[in-house]
Amino acid sequence: MSGILKKTLQDLEFPLVLEQVSAYCNTELGKEMVLQISPIKDTEELHNNLGKTSEYLSSFSNENRIPNHGFDSINQELQLLAIENTLLEISGFRKIAHICLAISTHKKFYKKFEEYYPLLNQTADTLVENQEIPEQIGQVVDRFGEIKDRASESLYRIRREINQVRAKINQSFNAALSRYHASEFLDDIRESVVENRRVLAVKAMYRKKVKGTVMGNSKTGSIVYVEPEAALRYSRELNNLEFEERDEVQRILRELTNAIRPYRDILISYQDFLAHIDLTAAKAKYAREINAILPEINKEQKLFLREAYHPLLFLSNKKLKQKTWPQTIELGPENRIIVISGPNAGGKSITLKTIGLLQLMLQAGLLIPVHERSSICLFDKILTDIGDNQSIENHLSTYSYRLKNMNRFLKKCDANTLFLIDEFGTGSDPELGGALAEIFLEVFYEASSFGVITTHYANLKALANELPHATNANMLFNSNTLLPTFKLEMGQPGSSFTFEVAQKNGIPYSLINRAKKKVSRGKVRFDATIAKLQKERSKMAQTGSRLQEEEVKARDEAKKHKTLSAKLKHKLENYQELYDHNQRMIHLGNKVNTAAELYFQDKKKRVLVSELLRIVETENSKRKKKTARETKAERERKAKVAQELKEEVKVVRKAKKESRKKEQQAEKNKPRPVFNIGDRVRLFDGKAVGSIDSLEKGKAVVNYGVFTTNVSVDQLELVEKRK
Repeated sequence: MSGILKKTLQDLEFPLVLEQVSAYCNTELGKEMVLQISPIKDTEELHNNLGKTSEYLSSFSNENRIPNHGFDSINQELQLLAIENTLLEISGFRKIAHICLAISTHKKFYKKFEEYYPLLNQTADTLVENQEIPEQIGQVVDRFGEIKDRASESLYRIRREINQVRAKINQSFNAALSRYHASEFLDDIRESVVENRRVLAVKAMYRKKVKGTVMGNSKTGSIVYVEPEAALRYSRELNNLEFEERDEVQRILRELTNAIRPYRDILISYQDFLAHIDLTAAKAKYAREINAILPEINKEQKLFLREAYHPLLFLSNKKLKQKTWPQTIELGPENRIIVISGPNAGGKSITLKTIGLLQLMLQAGLLIPVHERSSICLFDKILTDIGDNQSIENHLSTYSYRLKNMNRFLKKCDANTLFLIDEFGTGSDPELGGALAEIFLEVFYEASSFGVITTHYANLKALANELPHATNANMLFNSNTLLPTFKLEMGQPGSSFTFEVAQKNGIPYSLINRAKKKVSRGKVRFDATIAKLQKERSKMAQTGSRLQEEEVKARDEAKKHKTLSAKLKHKLENYQELYDHNQRMIHLGNKVNTAAELYFQDKKKRVLVSELLRIVETENSKRKKKTARETKAERERKAKVAQELKEEVKVVRKAKKESRKKEQQAEKNKPRPVFNIGDRVRLFDGKAVGSIDSLEKGKAVVNYGVFTTNVSVDQLELVEKRK
């Protein structure tokens, strides 16, 4: 990106972030690609990069884990394929086959889980799957990296003949070994191997009695290694066959190389895809390490970083098990420039660097450690002036260098620029430098640029207060302990606490008083007023935060009560309805029972039927005739009520069961009592109480008065200790 210079990347320590990301790569190509990451100018490409990293990050928290993407580089093989009549090694073919199979696995995986990984699937979908390459390699090379016997008919024949000749060599060698061993011409070791051939270990004194070729002798000269004459005849034949085998293997590999040569471009795209997957995986792993996410990217020129962490500081503190303080900062059309003030070592510079580094990371396709409700816009230019840039080579002082930098800022700043300046205006006479810095700030403001500066200059704090679309901010400082809190607070400048910090660091009070007299009374009073306002604002912020928390809690409680009240009302209505229905059924049952008793007494069927008809007609007169739909709805409603009651019972039973489990677990976790003779105890599942008569090896004899029993102490619970 033309608007982001290498100096900006160095100022914000972006290369250090890339080094940390590269450590998560599985491949060398992936590492190289990570170290070359730079801000992406094309918005669509940037969104694609961020989206893929976010998809890969999500794979860590779901069950659909992305397949392994590790591979060995085939750059050397690709170079050879570009040259005619070249030959690839067997290891090269194996690497190529592995890459092809990895591509097939990835394509199938992303297709299957397209819903989870749409962008990764879209990228994988552009690749043309090739089954021919691994099939052709598989016909020639086995899984151990050896050329298969059946790679060609000629090779199969040659290897068969080699095996036959080797068998003859072994047969003739074994015959010679037996004969010369019986004659006691051989040493105790009998045989050895020289130049990959079996040889007889002949005693030097019997050398001339053994026919064959001398292949060497031992260090002491007491043993001569001889290849027997009979075996020698077959060895020449074996050499010829082995030469033929090597020649045939070379021919097969050349043929296979030529078969794969046309697919060179496909192999380049395969390797590039897997390297990009490695890069994406490394970015996702780094994001997991720093708790990074993909925030909303807006087009409204609004930068809202909520609970933002500096990644390098976060990881450094994480190793040291120290807390890192997050910062919340907001820039927008109504609040384009922020002037941060406050004491040294209060965190001004790290806040400035956090904003710049996170902006750079996001625009380079890396996820950033912020709250999920953060929102970020993109800038065409990011300009930085951070740290002491004194140039020894160019014989420039810090101030001269910074003035040259400011000149560049003045030329480049526009509405799509984010500028970050640390200790704005320092390096010259405070009054004159402050005046010049004030003019620079006005120019940046008029150019509608966005920026954050840190300063101690009172005139810059005053200017930020006067400009409608600029604001002050301060790093909070505890005036009681004189220690920084590392929290940024918007809306008010901060005191430098110069004299207070000096006192804290042991400077005598008399000297501080003399220094105060040197400064105009107005300046001291102004600084004191700022410090006082800062304290008051801090108290108000704490009170407001507490009240807000209480309000949220109260609102949540009211909502819970309202929901609970509605549920209870609904349940009461259901119970009432069920009760009324049951009462009606009991009343009806009583009537039927009365009719049944009369029939039992007088056996008059007509009277019984008449009474039953009257009961039925009376009940039916109360019923309203319903349509089939209403009847169905009524039935469904009753079924729903019954189901709700059933669910309620289940919930209650489950709660009781869990409560019982917790009690049992608590009982188990309770420390076991130490029993002594005379303690009153009982069994866990019993009611009878007895006393311990004796204890031995985890067993206790418990006396129940009428009888005694021998039990494990683990089965006993203490009722009362011996008095």
